[in-house]
Amino acid sequence: MSTQVVVVGSGYAGAGAVKRLEDELDSDAELTWISENEYHLVLHEVHRCIRDPSVESKIAIPIDEVKSDSTAFVKGHVTDVDVDERVVELDGGEDVDYDYLLLAVGSGTAFFGIDGLEEHAHELKSLDDARAIHADVKAAAEDASRDDPAQVIVGGAGLSGIQTAGEIAEYRDEHRAPIDVTLVEGLDEVFPGNDPELQGALRKRLEDLDVEILTGDFISEVDEETAYLGDGEDDPALDYDVLIWTGGITGHDEVHGMDLDQDDRSHRVFADADFQTSDERVFALGDTALVEQGPDDVAPPTAQAAWQAADVAGENVARAVAGKPLKTWRHDDKGTVVSVGDDAVAHDVKLPVLGRFPMNVFGGPAARNLKKTIAARWIADVASPRHALDAWDSL
Repeated sequence: MSTQVVVVGSGYAGAGAVKRLEDELDSDAELTWISENEYHLVLHEVHRCIRDPSVESKIAIPIDEVKSDSTAFVKGHVTDVDVDERVVELDGGEDVDYDYLLLAVGSGTAFFGIDGLEEHAHELKSLDDARAIHADVKAAAEDASRDDPAQVIVGGAGLSGIQTAGEIAEYRDEHRAPIDVTLVEGLDEVFPGNDPELQGALRKRLEDLDVEILTGDFISEVDEETAYLGDGEDDPALDYDVLIWTGGITGHDEVHGMDLDQDDRSHRVFADADFQTSDERVFALGDTALVEQGPDDVAPPTAQAAWQAADVAGENVARAVAGKPLKTWRHDDKGTVVSVGDDAVAHDVKLPVLGRFPMNVFGGPAARNLKKTIAARWIADVASPRHALDAWDSL
């Protein structure tokens, strides 16, 4: 009887692992790919759809363009995994049996128990989220005036928050729309925890786009029209028309009930450096997992880390099927590139063959083209060079 290998999730980790498994699995193994979407989304470019929804046709790649004909695809939302019976349970009542399972379901948005935030704020985890933000920003601008502009607040000045604020500012300028954009960060600087030179470069570009930046006060409460900052009577209260929250990640609710060792707070699954979880037949990677990277260290929840991990994780599942020893993985940080509207800022970039770029932080055409190249290379790898070329102008 064939060995049943199942991959759950169509993000970077899932798509990349499927591609590697197709190369590595022997002919007596059957590969099944499960996802609630019939496409792979280039998620680190989804903010582009806030400004221009037509971009989605370039960054949502149909599953059939990613997988081979021999890989079965099941569309469905995973509700649980029974590790004792080795069954993936779907919301339509369908069960998928497995001998080896790779979980790559991504992450949800962490709302940190902030009263009213989940109820009233948009998040940015999907095409539907980007479409909804675009529609609400557009509607708010149409109802506004120069004397009374629409108020758009972006909570969280990490990668997603910065890129989201930049796209809304560009939308405002392209359409001459009456919109004020405010970026709120509870810590003391944008892109917290990163190089001060990078932080300064990002702040400058946001300010050049007329994005107001408020740092040092966390959003403490939200109602249907106001976001309250701090925890005192004298702290600011910001009225808004559109609120977007990008302030953190957590494991999906469905992961909470799985009988796998996981972090009590975030419900992300613990995985060793070879991607095995507490069940030797279940592997996990990407935002789903806390992948061990040495004492008290885990892999970062980034697209770059997921791309790298997917290749080794896919190979390791195939090695487990064949009874071979597993490989360990260490994330190789190749630098950071952040979009700020039509501009971009790059930091500590490591180029193939050439090594580290001589400038620690740079922007302009070099950073913009590097950002495009990174996305295009992924699209070419996971789909085709033709698709990458077609998407270039939208990236």
